[in-house]
Parts: sequence; C-alpha cells; structure tokens
Amino acid sequence: NGDFEAIRSIAQVVKDSTICSLARANDRDIARAAEALKPANSFRIHTFIATSALHMEKKLRMTPDQVFEQAILAVRFARQFTDDIEFSPEDGSRSDMDFLCRVLEGVIKEGATTINLPDTVGYAVPEGYAGLIRSVRERIPNSDKAIWSVHCHNDLGMAVANSLAAVDVGARQVQGTINGVGERCGNADLISVIANLGIKKGGYQMLGGQSLEHLTELSRYIYEIANMNFRTSQPFVGSSAFAHKGGMHVHAVNR
Repeated sequence: NGDFEAIRSIAQVVKDSTICSLARANDRDIARAAEALKPANSFRIHTFIATSALHMEKKLRMTPDQVFEQAILAVRFARQFTDDIEFSPEDGSRSDMDFLCRVLEGVIKEGATTINLPDTVGYAVPEGYAGLIRSVRERIPNSDKAIWSVHCHNDLGMAVANSLAAVDVGARQVQGTINGVGERCGNADLISVIANLGIKKGGYQMLGGQSLEHLTELSRYIYEIANMNFRTSQPFVGSSAFAHKGGMHVHAVNR
C-alpha cells in the first residue's frame, strides 16, 4: 500500500516524465501497479522474478521451468496495460548463463522493451559485470529489440564502477539513486554516474546535454528530506570535494 500511494502521488504531479512502477511477476501486483500509474501521462510497468539457482530454490521454491513460464506470463499480462514493459531477472549477475539467456530471449519475444540486468547483492566487479552484459547481448538473437539497463548495489563499493562499465558495453539505462541511498549499502550514486558521463569525452552526447550545475543542490535536498547527514567528502558535490589541505596540493593550487 505504501508503494501504491507513493507512485500514485508522483503520477498525479509529474507530467513530463515516464513514471515506472515495479511489480513482482504475478497478475495481482501488475494490476495494482497499473492502477497506481493511471494518473500519469506516460508510464511503464517493470516486472521481475529471480533467476539464480539460490534464489529459485530457497526464496521462490520454484523450478527453472516454472520461473521461465512465470516470467513469460507476467510480461504478457502487463502488456494489457501498456506497451512499455521492463523486465528484470533478479540476482541476474549470479544466474546460470544459459538459463538467463533463455528467460531474457523469451520475455523480449513476449514484448518486453527494456531488459534490466541487476547485480542484486552487489557481488559483481566491473570487468565481470561488463562481460556478462556483453555476452548476454551477443548470445540472445533478439537483443537488439530491447534497451539494456543495469541496476547495481554497493555492498562491495562497486555500484558506480559496475554501472559505468556496463555503459561502455552498450547499457543505455542506469538505475540508481541520488546520493546512492538504498537497500543495505545503497545503490549506484546517480550523481557520480552523471558526473563521470558528463565530464568525460562523449558524456554530454550520451546524457542529452544535461547540465551538471544543479547536482549539489539536488544532493543536499535529498539528504534534507531523507533526514540524513550530508557527507562532506562525497565525490563531486561534497563541501570538501574541492578543498585542499595537504601542503603540496595547496602549493600547486596557489601556483
């Protein structure tokens, strides 16, 4: 109910963006998500189900064939409400490659237009995560029919690095949060992702020419409404991000 009220409130106010609601791969969740999105001018339904052996056995208590069928049925049901469908294989970074490709090929055939490959427990490292994205896109024959997305957690401090590595191999959507807030150690910090893409060569084209000037203001605002302490050492937007204390550094800046 909390998710429903939050998403409906956003959909009622924000009219110049596509509003997305997340739903487990079952009809009840998907229908509830669609109901919350009704006030939106443009909306997307994002459905997901776990595909790693550990999650299927211990959490879902489902066989791989059952998970595959559930994923297909979920995307098919969601298309009754919109053609803008996103699908995630939860714990995708620890899933069997053959099974992962089977599921993703199937949901794309069923009409999923965005495929999000999450590092659910923050276990991946950049080289391996980029390799996973590249391999899946190469192996799935209909991979060109979907936008590829990533969703990284920061349990081992790699969320931003993993996200940027995925962009290098073709990801065109990065899921994250302002200041990296989120479950456990948080998600990819969007400010760091935007700053890296915006400052470095080719970044502005990828970002659509977005300005970096409001990121500090946005960061402080999110800390304020979330009742969290502002990190002075936070990259790019922290109050000490451009401060120098070491003698050699101060000397260099003065010169």
